[in-house]
Amino acid sequence: MDNEMTLSFMAVSDNEALARIAITSFLSVLDPTIEELSEIKTVVSEAVTNAIIHGYDENPNGIVTVQASRHGREVTITILDQGIGIENVTQAMEPLYTTKPLLERSGMGFTIMESFTDQLTVQSELGKGTAVTFKKQFQPVQEPLYVR
Repeated sequence: MDNEMTLSFMAVSDNEALARIAITSFLSVLDPTIEELSEIKTVVSEAVTNAIIHGYDENPNGIVTVQASRHGREVTITILDQGIGIENVTQAMEPLYTTKPLLERSGMGFTIMESFTDQLTVQSELGKGTAVTFKKQFQPVQEPLYVR
């Protein structure tokens, strides 16, 4: 393990930006591409938003925890909540599935998360919470080309 971090915060929508900034700062040593950073920020945003909206039903008394580790150029990030849990993870991972159909949301975003990561795992237990873990291998740093 090269480095790891843990960040916990109240289940308040404003803190979704905090999670994105913390993760991108943690990953800056890898010199990621704009595309890689954008993908990671999207995945973190989706997972944290799910914890706040679906896991805690926007109850600010809940706590969302983001854990991240780096090993070489591989990053593992887990977003944890101790909310209501997901009854059927397989169903929740289907495109456009949501537990909040009256909100203007197009699903829980697991399809997006899967497309931007190398591996996505969702573990959940009713009444105990959910852990969304993903791994991503970052591309080697490209040396700049110098023109004389």
